[in-house]
Amino acid sequence: MSASFEQEIQEYQLESTLDSVDLADQNALDLARKFGFGEDDQNSISMAVRECMVNAVAHGNKYNARKKVYLKLEAMPGTLAVTIGDEGDGFKDTDVPDPLAQENLLKQSGRGLLLMRAFMDECEHAARVPQGTLVRMVKRLGEV
Repeated sequence: MSASFEQEIQEYQLESTLDSVDLADQNALDLARKFGFGEDDQNSISMAVRECMVNAVAHGNKYNARKKVYLKLEAMPGTLAVTIGDEGDGFKDTDVPDPLAQENLLKQSGRGLLLMRAFMDECEHAARVPQGTLVRMVKRLGEV
């Protein structure tokens, strides 16, 4: 089933709560369906969005009620881009322990970036101005 929409952009400012994770996931899935993404792609998008949102809420904003999470969804035929930003202190890849290292295999957290990169076709992060982290992920129809 292919969609005949040209482009759609949605932007949200969300609270630093786990309820926002569900809201972001639902909005991303609704847009993915609208633009013709199948069930497998929807599952991949959902996992990546949920991981990224949990990172933004828990690690970035540390559940601080004064800090917001920013969500931007951009869809066009064959492509869905998800951008998530927080107002935290930011991070460097080198500060994140390798989740595949023997000493980290049984830890309950630390796999978010790995999963986001595995489920999406592109996943990049950068520092936000004045603070925080901005993550942009892209999923293309039919790609793994």
